[in-house]
Amino acid sequence: MKYKIMRMLCMFDLPVDTPKEKKAYRTFRNNLIKLGFIMMQYSVYIRTCPSREYACRLENRIKKIVPESGNVRTIIITEKQYEDMKIWIGSKKLQEEVIGEDRMICL
Repeated sequence: MKYKIMRMLCMFDLPVDTPKEKKAYRTFRNNLIKLGFIMMQYSVYIRTCPSREYACRLENRIKKIVPESGNVRTIIITEKQYEDMKIWIGSKKLQEEVIGEDRMICL
């Protein structure tokens, strides 16, 4: 059975005014990286998932690590939708080129 490759984007806007908020931001970001996300651009992280079911399980993991304040959003899109993304200025980061559909990070 062939898997339908998905991409999960996690976008967040977290306050960093107090030392406690800064620590919560760093902890959240580090946990995203431990879950296999890479930074697409500032406060936007992306991860390849082998299926929609896997992506939904990953969303549940993210729910558990969301800080008390701020704003965290996720969206699951197909590999085709991701490939159709337009970049108007600049280009894909090297990480995005290296970690593509063929090199998934699975935990």
